[in-house]
Amino acid sequence: MKLHLKSGRLIDPAKEKDTVVDLLIVDGKIERIGKSLAADRSYEAIDLKNKVVAPGFIDMHVHLREPGYEHKETIRTGCASAAAGGFTAVCCMPNTNPAIDEESVARYVQEEGRQVTGGLVDVYPIAAATKGRKGEELSPMAELSKAGAVGFSDDGSPISNAEIMRRIFEYSSMYGIPVIQHAEELTMTKNAYMNEGFVATRLGIPGIPPIAEELMIQRDIILLRYIPKSKYHVAHVSTAGSVECVRRAKAEKLNITCEVTPHHFTLTDDAVASFDTNLKINPPLRTKDDVKAIKEALRDGTIDVIVTDHAPHTIDEKEVEFAQAPFGIVGLETALGLAVTELVNKKFLTLSQLIEKFSVNPRRILSLPVINIQEGEAANLTVFDPEKEWVVDIQAFKSKSKNSPFHGRKLKGKAVGTVNNGKSWFEM
Repeated sequence: MKLHLKSGRLIDPAKEKDTVVDLLIVDGKIERIGKSLAADRSYEAIDLKNKVVAPGFIDMHVHLREPGYEHKETIRTGCASAAAGGFTAVCCMPNTNPAIDEESVARYVQEEGRQVTGGLVDVYPIAAATKGRKGEELSPMAELSKAGAVGFSDDGSPISNAEIMRRIFEYSSMYGIPVIQHAEELTMTKNAYMNEGFVATRLGIPGIPPIAEELMIQRDIILLRYIPKSKYHVAHVSTAGSVECVRRAKAEKLNITCEVTPHHFTLTDDAVASFDTNLKINPPLRTKDDVKAIKEALRDGTIDVIVTDHAPHTIDEKEVEFAQAPFGIVGLETALGLAVTELVNKKFLTLSQLIEKFSVNPRRILSLPVINIQEGEAANLTVFDPEKEWVVDIQAFKSKSKNSPFHGRKLKGKAVGTVNNGKSWFEM
């Protein structure tokens, strides 16, 4: 592979770079970076004028469904969806069947990712924190860490038992691996399907109170104070109260980070009035005040990472009554467009800050190597057009599932290429 990437706007937040350059890439490594570089005909020339070249995006919260639920998604289709969305890496959550709670499953997920993408998309396992994700007995953390796990989580379920969570904190701190919590107090959310509030009351749908999320975060923060060497990461925060919990904990210098999804900074519970089951999400869509608080928290750095929580389900599973439908939506192919449209174009984030939340921060949290865009380094790049307008068409998704509430929505900002491990794709 020999590429001549011409006149791209290189934005590298880690190096505080924002400049228009050419890049010559040979066999997966950056050979030269400079202005108006000359290259012979053996290079494939790609004009990136008005396009952004960024360190490769990583989505640290993806449900690839394999093994066990291949009718919803496979590692192959999930990675194809990731590449189309501009991601060069994804983290596979452990609610598979069997769960990623032993070394063989963790290694399978990684190896399958390498086989089906040829290295274009790296797949990192998030291992189950407890055996079978049952919350009763710790998983073999040492083995899972050696097998390549970059985080521990029972995502899809909270780690409810305080003593178990304490032990998870203690053992995970030995390996420098974050504990990722699905924050939900289950005693408050049973048989509830959307945000508790005015809209839920009007629709007659049992509501999930915001404090169900906030109580669990507060409990974990108390444990984190007791075991301060732990790394604690809150998955998919959705409420103003949760944001404030994290903000105060950061002010205490506790080792806490958090993430948010595009649907939680884009939609509110008002949308559920349509009874579209693609709006049934856990945590649920919240209020306008929550969305405002989330956007401000992205701006001030309280929220570290943007993730998709890509959760594929089949049409048959979603085309049922609202109460019977599973929670979750797909998001890998719409995340960048929603983030540019809702955050950059509305002046909450700069492009550099956006890239930081899609690339730099998740790698830091997961203790993965920082991507260096410099001569002699491996090329791991996301290329996107921040001005490209497009309309979401779920039938064009690479994902096996199409459960998105954003079908027909006009967005601005789209991935046009990625480079990773000597592989590349471009769609100009």
